[in-house]
Amino acid sequence: MDERKRDSMVAYLRRRMAEVGIEPDDLAAAIAEDQLKQKTARYRSATGEIWSGDGEMPQWLKQAISAGQSLEHFAVEHAAPAAPAMTETRTKVDWSQDPFAGSRLAAAQPSHRDT
Repeated sequence: MDERKRDSMVAYLRRRMAEVGIEPDDLAAAIAEDQLKQKTARYRSATGEIWSGDGEMPQWLKQAISAGQSLEHFAVEHAAPAAPAMTETRTKVDWSQDPFAGSRLAAAQPSHRDT
């Protein structure tokens, strides 16, 4: 994603958060809560549904297994790779499949930018 698209996305998200009354602290708390849930998850679907392995197997997993998928396919690997150190320069990423490319969102200009 080029810098202009990134700035447009950030501006759009900030406007939407302000419109619905979401504060950055609310967002940070929600992300932290999700991360705690993710750590206890033993199985995860492609849509983000999780199961700890305790209690009754959820319907999404029952259906997948009935369709022939293995339980191991949904197993969560807890050994996540270490995050790379932050650098001053951004790494280049191929965003050719950007879902916002060509949309109003990608074309929106930030209302202001600090220099």
